[in-house]
Amino acid sequence: MKLSAFFLLPALLRECIAYTALSDTSLRALPPATDSDFNIKDGKLLAPILIPRVPGTPGSEKVLKHFIDFFTNNLPEWRLSFQNSSSTTPTSHGKEIPFVNLIATRDPPWILDGHEGEVGRLALVAHYDSKLTPTGFIGATDSAAPCAMLLHVAQSLDASLTKKWASMEAEGAGSGLEDHKGLQIILLDGEEAFQTWTHTDSLYGARALAEEWEDTMHPAMSTYKNPLDSIDLFVLLDLLGSAEPTVPSYFRTTHWAYQLLASVEERLRAAKVLASSPKKSFLPEAEKDESCRWLGGYIEDDHLPFMARGVEILHLIASPFPHVWHTKDDDGEHLDIPTVQDWAVITAGFAAEWMDLEGFLESKSERRWEEEKSEL
Repeated sequence: MKLSAFFLLPALLRECIAYTALSDTSLRALPPATDSDFNIKDGKLLAPILIPRVPGTPGSEKVLKHFIDFFTNNLPEWRLSFQNSSSTTPTSHGKEIPFVNLIATRDPPWILDGHEGEVGRLALVAHYDSKLTPTGFIGATDSAAPCAMLLHVAQSLDASLTKKWASMEAEGAGSGLEDHKGLQIILLDGEEAFQTWTHTDSLYGARALAEEWEDTMHPAMSTYKNPLDSIDLFVLLDLLGSAEPTVPSYFRTTHWAYQLLASVEERLRAAKVLASSPKKSFLPEAEKDESCRWLGGYIEDDHLPFMARGVEILHLIASPFPHVWHTKDDDGEHLDIPTVQDWAVITAGFAAEWMDLEGFLESKSERRWEEEKSEL
């Protein structure tokens, strides 16, 4: 990413899509972000991403395999798809560099193949590539940790989605927009510039995916005309994982979503669920009004090709940037793990509310019982 020179949910959307705030009981039932997942040495989600992963290199292939194995082995109900492209870069000497975007989608089970145009989705997005320079750059906040956070969201909500949709099927689902809400995790390749950030040397994967999805039309008479139109909200996580982050509300048109996310953080802190103790909220601008300054567009990032095509954006990027930004110090040792864990839980809480999972999150005692049964 590069620095460059409606407070309310729209009425129609508000009427069509349920959004039920999680109760304190459900907030406490959100799966914790544990050391076994987020330890920088052997955490199952985070540690495998903390390597150099420049597009087209073995490191990139290894991290992509980690993502694929995670979903295939643990969350088989998620549908994996890939969007491939290639491009020369200012440093490739005419050679085509491959870029691979991974899209993991969990739709209601009654949505059959060929009917994707009937599903509106919450898209949670991060880039998984790392910068070519300096040599050995890890990019822990940029964006290994955000990728691990999204894996946590998927594993945290998977069982609850299954339970909710089974209940809906038993009651005869399929008649309204609420019956057609899905969750999508998009892991983008090629965000970083290879030499100097320009409109052509950056956002390789995002530009290719947005263009392809714009041209991929759903069947005539579908509710959503193409995969871009199916994105109800595009939530981009970047530069997260340092202590004491400040994430502003960048866009007036999605300030309502920022407010909902800030409310999740506030309630999780009140419930004493979170691990960090910052001096102020991660999301301190919930009270902004129309007279305030909006910085949308000031920071260039993977959202730009999607925003240019009309997708609504919630940009979760720290401002100011972490002091380790684009230096070799942006590594696992410089992450603040309690902050990383809190972002994972906050994002899961927001997604759980979006997917209307109140009443479907398993309590800690229920999870222990299921784990004990699986070990028998």
